[in-house]
Amino acid sequence: MKVYIAGPMTGLPDYNYPAFFRAAEVIRALGGEPLNPAEGVTDLHQPWAWYMRRALRMLLDADAVAMLPGWESSRGARLEYVIAQQLGMPVIELDE
Repeated sequence: MKVYIAGPMTGLPDYNYPAFFRAAEVIRALGGEPLNPAEGVTDLHQPWAWYMRRALRMLLDADAVAMLPGWESSRGARLEYVIAQQLGMPVIELDE
């Protein structure tokens, strides 16, 4: 099962990438295939919309979505949540 990881990035230390990579490890350990929007990002100077377009392509390839803590305060994660809900995808909220 492909599981997309959604959560806050903008304005957080290291863009919250450590939390995304920890979640990916947990998903992998449980037998899932993590789709991590923090993975493979080398250009950190693009506008928000550039990252979201990249992330939404990943989201659409997923079977489920895992929400990181604090996602409610993230404009992008809220958008990902609404899309997942509208598409009938299972949404799981992760603990710290």
